Amino acid sequence: MENIESFFKPSSVAVIGASATKGKVGNIVINNIIFGSKSNQENAIVGGFKGNIYPINPQLNEISGLKVYKSLREIPSKVDMAVICIPPKGVKDAIEDCGKSGVKSIVIITAGFSETGKEGGKIEQEILDTAKKYDIRIIGPNCLGIISTYADLNATFGDAVPGRGPISFVSQSGALCTSIIQYSFEEFLGFSNFISIGNKSDVDDANLIEYFHKDPYTKCIMLYIESLKDAREFFHTARRVVRDKPIVAFKSGYTEEGARATSSHTGSIAGSDAAYEAAFKQAGVLRAKTLSQLFDASRALAYQPVPKGENIAILTNAGGPGVLAADKAYSLGLKLAELSDETMGELNKVCPPNWSHRNPVDIIGDASASRYDDSLKILMNAKEIDGVILLLSPTAKTDALNIAYRIVDIHETTGKPITVSFIGMVAQTSENYLDSKGIPEIEYPERAVFAMHALMERMKFLKKEELM
Repeated sequence: MENIESFFKPSSVAVIGASATKGKVGNIVINNIIFGSKSNQENAIVGGFKGNIYPINPQLNEISGLKVYKSLREIPSKVDMAVICIPPKGVKDAIEDCGKSGVKSIVIITAGFSETGKEGGKIEQEILDTAKKYDIRIIGPNCLGIISTYADLNATFGDAVPGRGPISFVSQSGALCTSIIQYSFEEFLGFSNFISIGNKSDVDDANLIEYFHKDPYTKCIMLYIESLKDAREFFHTARRVVRDKPIVAFKSGYTEEGARATSSHTGSIAGSDAAYEAAFKQAGVLRAKTLSQLFDASRALAYQPVPKGENIAILTNAGGPGVLAADKAYSLGLKLAELSDETMGELNKVCPPNWSHRNPVDIIGDASASRYDDSLKILMNAKEIDGVILLLSPTAKTDALNIAYRIVDIHETTGKPITVSFIGMVAQTSENYLDSKGIPEIEYPERAVFAMHALMERMKFLKKEELM
């Protein structure tokens, strides 16, 4: 774990293949480390890495104001981590230099290894053997790089960084990483660590979730998996880690065509999807079947409290969305709470006579912020309700921002989980406010239901663990 930790908390970083040529990977990586990267999220990294940075290129003397070294052996002090951005044929020698210089960890961004076939696989094994000789850990090759937000470290060739937050994300796809960063800006998703793992020649998912288990900044682990190098070790580790921190995994390549695409992408075999499905369930890992489920579940588990029981309420100002949410809840096995006489009486006081008088609680299309406020307080304080899914369909009577303020205030005083869908409203101030306060606000009702489902599954798993 000490060498794994050096990826995320290094005191010094060397970039082998640093370049002064704009557009080259070595130039993007060194500048990302020095200066940080752009972000349109308020709590994102602003500056660059605060430790020692050593560009390495035998043809240059200076890059972005930093002295460039001809090789690692010229650097006067110890280097914790190296990032390699040179062509494949030079990588083995570079690792040899790292070993002799006492480097603990290496990120190999360079592609052209096992994902290209047998010959590339042979070269990959040679570099791995060299690293093992010196007890060096490797992430990659064929990866985007890594981001450690709390270390102000962006060692990738991406063009942006996510904001700081409680999620650690590991992806076998580098391109997916860059897309999720862009998505995170809209949804105010915060990450502690962001890793493109590439070919998994050495460090794999199991190693990383083991590290995140002890990472104080990580509250939820999010995985995009195309294949597992050692499935038995992964599930053994996940089973232990998930007792303390939730894990959400999206396993792609579950069809024959997808499995073939996986092989050509990373040189890995996807494996039996039925076996993965069973193993995820046994280990307590929540499996997402779509990217939207991966995001929605991770957001809920990272930011919302786990419910104490299984009964939920749906609060809506429109019948149709309430029905959609109820259908989705039923299909996922969620239990709609039976409203007690006391709750019914309280709702009768604040709602018009034609409210639904049942769960889903439809408070009618002319519902004001005040009616939402009163109704939500009643439901969140009701003994028979363990969580609320709130839906809002915009009308001339709805003041979405005012309602958002009230949702946050009520949530903070009750401690019960809530997920929200302001239907059809995108990038509004009201949505941004909810997201910034850790309340999952999702465009479609079905997705808000799935987010609550993730919290309910976590609750059931923890209760089962208590009985064992």
